[in-house]
Amino acid sequence: HMVESKRTSPHVHTFYEIDMSRVDEICRKQKATFVQRTGGAKLTYTVFMMKAVVDALREYEVINASIDGENIIYHGAVNLGMAVSLDWGLIVPVIENAQDLSMEGLAKAIVDKATRARDRKLGPDEISGSTFSITNPGSFGSLIGTPIINQPNVAILGMGKVEKRVCVVDDMITIRPKMFITLGYDHRLVDGATAEKFLSSVQNTLENFDETAL
Repeated sequence: HMVESKRTSPHVHTFYEIDMSRVDEICRKQKATFVQRTGGAKLTYTVFMMKAVVDALREYEVINASIDGENIIYHGAVNLGMAVSLDWGLIVPVIENAQDLSMEGLAKAIVDKATRARDRKLGPDEISGSTFSITNPGSFGSLIGTPIINQPNVAILGMGKVEKRVCVVDDMITIRPKMFITLGYDHRLVDGATAEKFLSSVQNTLENFDETAL
């Protein structure tokens, strides 16, 4: 499947560095009450990323599209594929209609899909039909990756490890938690300007996250 994807799609990758200070601040304040509200689902970086990605995909619909021969298919729903590492490989369960889910709903869906994936209890219809995919190699310590598009999607987002880095803010040297994110996209349909605007939207959402979204 991955070999076919590389043969089919001219891959281009763009990288952004995200300041996760705002997300960390909210996590510290809300993590305990969030776990209580969700019955055990944690407020993770992936939950925040999914929310930011869903919002950006609704703004830049071409990145949530797919190519079928000579036709472009624009999807009304955002069906998020989430890469889950297993002891014997990798699987990509799909969170359907992610645009309709709250942060709590996304957190619960992540736990449910990942748990059942590792227990080999997913049905065939739960690992197909994605319109966009997210992978998180940062959970294993990777800083930057160049993920392969999950066909027939036209883009995939990779999350790097969050770590404290020295940076300059308002002409002052400081330390902030930073994350590299990667957008791999199909250059037949998505051009560089759209990819940049999409990642800029994700960056803006995360760096200025609206706490009322919880």
